[in-house]
Amino acid sequence: MTFLFFFGLGILMTLFIIFFVILLPIIALISVLMNDFRGNDKILWVLIIIFLPFLGSLLYFLIGRDKRINR
Repeated sequence: MTFLFFFGLGILMTLFIIFFVILLPIIALISVLMNDFRGNDKILWVLIIIFLPFLGSLLYFLIGRDKRINR
């Protein structure tokens, strides 16, 4: 019985890791590339997300989205 509990928890942890480590940076990069920023902010955000995928994505969604230029 406990084996099934741990196995189910393992699948959830795997999906959580896949989402936050792989998909979150991809979503952040798409968001950066589809929006306008002032000066070199777009290049800076792309480099941050590429070199620090998890932390850079979190920083972008917490800080960077407010810096976009509205069309």
